[in-house]
Amino acid sequence: MTAQPNRLSAPLRSQRLNQLTHEPHARLDALVKSYDPFASAERFARFVAAQYLFQYDLETRYREPALIELVDDLPARCRVEQARLDLIDLGHAIPEGDETIREQQLGTGAALAWLFVSEGSKLGAAFLLKRMPALGLSETFGARHLGEPQGGRAQGWKRFVAALDGVSLDAEQEREADAAAIAAFERFAVHLERCFA
Repeated sequence: MTAQPNRLSAPLRSQRLNQLTHEPHARLDALVKSYDPFASAERFARFVAAQYLFQYDLETRYREPALIELVDDLPARCRVEQARLDLIDLGHAIPEGDETIREQQLGTGAALAWLFVSEGSKLGAAFLLKRMPALGLSETFGARHLGEPQGGRAQGWKRFVAALDGVSLDAEQEREADAAAIAAFERFAVHLERCFA
């Protein structure tokens, strides 16, 4: 019996994107810590403003019909409205987003890679939510965007990853997805720097 080509041992797309973004993710984590966003409600509001801007960037992707065909609950996954309401709770001005990312023509792979970064952040949000009572905040006041998604975090993530790994992409689309995942982390860093400036 001949061995199968090592296609079976190739990492899934989600695993590859995870590995590829390890360094930009670590850099972003360090940047977040440097701003100490959990030191006060005022500092946390700046962090929420960055979240709002990132979700604003992705709002149109969450409504794309071609992507909804892959992930049927995609529109409900967007957190731009929750972040906007959090900023109102926190008495913080709602920053004006720009159209740079919203107007980009992205292929399926690149669009899914941007959403991969956004959806992945919901897993870490569970830990951040535990820090909210110390700031007088909760998933119903000031920290809605960190709340438990309908159906649960783990289940929602598994469904998204299954769609990401299941879609057929050519080599160029795979390269676009890789670049987009890194760009998403870099974009969030830009928003953080702006909101804490």
